[in-house]
Amino acid sequence: MSGFGTRGAPVAPEITGWKHLRTGKVRDLYTNEENQLLIVASDRISAFDWVLPTEIPGKGKLLTAISLFWFEMLSDLVPNHIISTEVPASVAGRAVIAKPLQMFAIECVARGYLTGSGWSEYQNNQAVCGNKLPAGLTDGSKLPASIFTPATKAEIGEHDINITFEQASEIVGREDATELKRLTLALYDRAKDYAAAKDIILVDTKFEFGRDADGIITLGDEALTPDSSRFWDQEHASFDKQYLRDYLVTVWD
Repeated sequence: MSGFGTRGAPVAPEITGWKHLRTGKVRDLYTNEENQLLIVASDRISAFDWVLPTEIPGKGKLLTAISLFWFEMLSDLVPNHIISTEVPASVAGRAVIAKPLQMFAIECVARGYLTGSGWSEYQNNQAVCGNKLPAGLTDGSKLPASIFTPATKAEIGEHDINITFEQASEIVGREDATELKRLTLALYDRAKDYAAAKDIILVDTKFEFGRDADGIITLGDEALTPDSSRFWDQEHASFDKQYLRDYLVTVWD
């Protein structure tokens, strides 16, 4: 579990045999002599693209377990980056060994319900990321069909920006954008149906993809955790970090 430096920036722990590469909002990334990656999920929590100073005990282990569950369930739709869960003892349960990917420079978001930034955009132009939607929808409305709403990738402290499919195509190329859209919606719809069978609503989610050494599009980062998805019960109470966003808007300008 990482701590925080004197200026509030996350500080990744040293791990024998692994060289630290970078620290993200939640995960710390390392590499070894075999060019494998060690991805460690910390107990940090972020909101509005900022890392908060208070950690959530056990969060990293929970995120890792959830991602591993979904990676396995969805593996027939797209390969994932997992090599092994046999990791150093100091990060056991909260880390995986993965193959490096050449990541696509967009976040692949799927939505089945209208809320959050999608709801804000809909109120302005009755569309979300270029997807035209019926009139009369409200916050929390189920959409007629799942939609692909990509976003740019932001550095820590910066904001992701929702973009259209055309803008995504300009970034990664139309052929790849088309395949990423297909994969994103296929993964989301599979997961949404499974969650519904458990009386849980998968509102939306974000995937990140890259190409492996053989050029194959591969699912990386995490999958369908409360950090990358919205989950509701049947009354639309949240099972994710919406509580934190709601609190922050009352204390932040």
